[in-house]
Parts: sequence; structure tokens; C-alpha cells
Amino acid sequence: MLSARSLFQEIVDDDNAFQLFCSIAASGEAQGGWENGRIAALVPERMRVLAPKIARHGADEDKHGRIFNALLRRRGLDPVPVPPETDYTMLLERQGIGLAHDKLRRDEPLTEDDIVVYLSHSRVTEQRAADQMDMLVRHFGDHPEIGRAIRMICADEENHLAYCHEELLGLAAGGHGRAIHRVLRESALAEIKVYRGVSLAVMGHIGRVLRWPRAKSAALAAGVLAWRWRATVPSPVPGRPAPRTVKGIPQ
Repeated sequence: MLSARSLFQEIVDDDNAFQLFCSIAASGEAQGGWENGRIAALVPERMRVLAPKIARHGADEDKHGRIFNALLRRRGLDPVPVPPETDYTMLLERQGIGLAHDKLRRDEPLTEDDIVVYLSHSRVTEQRAADQMDMLVRHFGDHPEIGRAIRMICADEENHLAYCHEELLGLAAGGHGRAIHRVLRESALAEIKVYRGVSLAVMGHIGRVLRWPRAKSAALAAGVLAWRWRATVPSPVPGRPAPRTVKGIPQ
């Protein structure tokens, strides 16, 4: 029977599959760390109170990248190149989601509208990250090799999701509600397309490494394509007032 637990167990049990999985994860986290670090440095003066929170977000993402690389080192493995079709953060940027890297490379302050875009985009992607890590913790939180690492990352992702939501509530109260809803919707619609494509690509590469039979690969691909992502997920963030739903943001 195919399940998230059984599939991830296959990945953990095979060095080559685990190497590819951790390399993809580490690369994405490192990219997120760079993006958040640049945004923290470019926050407009009137919003500088946000800079430490964004910087902490970036530092967490850098830490997650180091954690995945440490998992590889413990097995005596090196990171491998990430196939472009599995690069979630790069593909999101190509879809125009979030702030363009060209803008982040300049030493020009961002605008308040840029911060609205950043937080709204992050609200969507951190939802994805928090849900994924929550699933891994449910199945592998007690795993002797990876359990501690995924529990740590899961806690960070929950905090990122909560702070993004809380900051958006404040910005909505300040008159940005309509813009927030627009960017949330645009980001969610683009993100699900990118996520499906990346999921198919990752499953394809992992399947070849593990030599999955054609029928198994086809079944997994069908499952990815048939899956429906909801823009509102009524699962509260433990200990935080920010629910996992865009409905809490006034227009």
C-alpha cells in the first residue's frame, strides 16, 4: 500500500535517494535564507521594526540547510547537484511569486507594498512548509536518525507561519487588506502549480534511484495530479492566535 510514511521510509533507507532528497531540501532552505536576509537588510525605514523578525526567519532557513547537510555528513555523503525542475524556490521566482531576485540584489530600500508582497507570499509558502514538516513529524518524529532534526525544523516553520499571519493582520488593519487578499490568491494559485510540478519531478528522480516499477511511478504521479490544495486550512498554530486561514485577514 502506498502511503507518505512508506514512501519516505524508502527514501530514508536508501543512501542515494536520501542524498538527493536532503540535497534538494538543503538547497531550497539556503535560498530562502539568502532571500530573507536581503529583505531584512532592505526593509523601508518606517517598517524597520520588522527587520529583526525577517532576519531571524532567514537565519532559521540557513540553519535548516545546515541541518540537512549535517544529515548527509553523518552518512558519509556529500550534497549532489539539484535538478532544475526540482528547484521550488527558483521556479516560484520565475512565476513572479514573491520579490524578484534582481530587486533583492540592489541596495535600494524596499517599499511598503514590497513588504506586503513578501509577507503574503511567505504566508503561502510557510503554510506548505509547516504542513509538510507536520506530516514528517507525525510519521518520523521519533526516528533515531532524523527525528530530532525534523522536530526542530517543524517548530521553526510553525513560528514562521504564525509571525507572517500576525504581521499581515496588522498590515490589513492599516489599510492593506485588499492587496493582501489579492497577493495571497495569486501566490496560492501559482504555488500549487509549481508544487505539483516539483513533486512530479522529485518523484521521478527518486523513482529512478529506487528503481520503482512503472506502475508504482504512474500511481504516484496520478495521486499528485489529482490532489487538491485548499487555500484555507482550519488547523490552528499551537500556542499562537494566528489560525491557518486567510479568512482571518480583514479586507
